[in-house]
Amino acid sequence: MESSSSSPQPTQSDPLEAFPQRNLEPGDIAVLVLYFLFVLAVGLWSTVKTKRDTVKGYFLAGGDMVWWPVGASLFASNVGSGHFVGLAGSGAAVGLSVTAYELNGLFSVLMLAWIFLPIYIAGQVTTMPEYLRKRFGGNRIPIILAVLYLFIYIFTKISVDMYAGAIFIQQSLHLDLYLAIVGLLAITALYTVAGGLAAVIYTDALQTLIMLVGALILMGYSFAAVGGMEGLKEKYFLAVASNRSENNSCGLPREDAFHIFRDPLTSDLPWPGILLGMSIPSLWYWCTDQVIVQRSLAAKNLSHAKGGSLMAAYLKVLPLFMMVFPGMVSRVLFPDQVACADPETCLKVCSNPSGCSDIAYPKLVLELLPTGLRGLMMAVMVAALMSSLTSIFNSASTIFTMDLWKHIRPRASEKELMIVGRVFVLLLVLVSILWIPIVQASQGGQLFIYIQSISSYLQPPVAVVFIMGCFWKRTNEKA
Repeated sequence: MESSSSSPQPTQSDPLEAFPQRNLEPGDIAVLVLYFLFVLAVGLWSTVKTKRDTVKGYFLAGGDMVWWPVGASLFASNVGSGHFVGLAGSGAAVGLSVTAYELNGLFSVLMLAWIFLPIYIAGQVTTMPEYLRKRFGGNRIPIILAVLYLFIYIFTKISVDMYAGAIFIQQSLHLDLYLAIVGLLAITALYTVAGGLAAVIYTDALQTLIMLVGALILMGYSFAAVGGMEGLKEKYFLAVASNRSENNSCGLPREDAFHIFRDPLTSDLPWPGILLGMSIPSLWYWCTDQVIVQRSLAAKNLSHAKGGSLMAAYLKVLPLFMMVFPGMVSRVLFPDQVACADPETCLKVCSNPSGCSDIAYPKLVLELLPTGLRGLMMAVMVAALMSSLTSIFNSASTIFTMDLWKHIRPRASEKELMIVGRVFVLLLVLVSILWIPIVQASQGGQLFIYIQSISSYLQPPVAVVFIMGCFWKRTNEKA
């Protein structure tokens, strides 16, 4: 996009000129580079510190993690850059309802520690398909499940996080999308391959701290910009794009924007769905998904695993304040861009004719924060992206190595399993890069909905298999 020679500050009346012309300054880039060096140093330190030459050492961090890195890693694995972009975007578009996903997870992560973990620990398992193999016997269920998990990881989790990370990188650095993502993946894969789960958990703990500090500072700036909570409640309903056509309701804020529990018949997210429907995918995610459970299995003992889950549950309250409210503030401050309702304008503002609410968070970062802090927030976004990706890479390689490779080569030595695990991470990186054009073509706004619907088909049946396996003795493999 050509930069105009007139005032660099965007005007509300001209959304086409407005889309972030503020770029990162040298101070911001210095903060970003320092952050990368720091993360690499922590990753390499944890690599040296831990036993990673055995399968348990590599895939379960030696099974001697204490509660706080486990809790931080649970949170960081869950909150990716897709959260920052998606939750803030939904907050800008429809208000608070999307917080229900986060609050639902708060109860599910506690169920993991008090109900499911004791069963997994008693079974001495490394992966979820391995638990099903021990519980039901036979290979059909574990292998189908292992393949299904890998499918879900590559085509939903990795692609969403990459798309969201790409939005940030493009808006702030104006880098070539592929160059930025390949660079990110290279650094991420480096310490995942070298250090195994220990490196992932320790770097996650560091990323969580940076994420919380950066996001809470931005929250302070955003509330200050709209005059606090009262100002937001008042101005949100007036945040309408100036180019909206008068005769239709498209682009108007919802009347129930400040309600989480909404009308069961007419709303976008009815309350019975929140209480009954959402709980099942949430249970799958927090109690049976390899990425999450693997962190808890790496804990020293059950009480440290419970402590980690409690910490993650407390942290799950924060996305409402760190992402959803700032997204709503962004709509108030930049209504012509974030709330654009005319497909042609939206196409020019953010290359997505179906709406630009996804730019709510990057817009705030680039427009509100001073130099240095902007670099820190970019580091936060990269942290969120990397912590999610490392978790998925490590868990996917665990599933492939322990469930599929061991099935093909039952007599494989520990050394062979270690090599296969590392090579598979590199293969995942390659597939992820090849998947980017499809993510781009789906244009993000619709991709998120597509992923939620795919997940809603795939996750409940898996959750049911685990629930029956854990709690009903008479269930067998055929059933």
